[in-house]
Amino acid sequence: MYLTKEVKEKIFAKYGKDKNDTGTAEAQIALFTHRINHLTEHLKNNRKDYNTERSLVKLVGKRRALLDYLTKKDILRYRAIVKELGLRK
Repeated sequence: MYLTKEVKEKIFAKYGKDKNDTGTAEAQIALFTHRINHLTEHLKNNRKDYNTERSLVKLVGKRRALLDYLTKKDILRYRAIVKELGLRK
């Protein structure tokens, strides 16, 4: 599986406060980005996998909602996470 416990801990340690900090917006955005990148690669090889395509669209929407929340809450944190993850906008 692509998203093991160790991978999650590494993502949360890098973008959250520590490896157990799973609730901050930055940690969730980073986790969603990791999953979105994986699903995008899967869909390049499996074009007709519509269930995965729907899951990808839902994940992108969740990430967008968290980014919008972060924009309203703290614009500096938003700019930092967008720059660090290399997201557009």
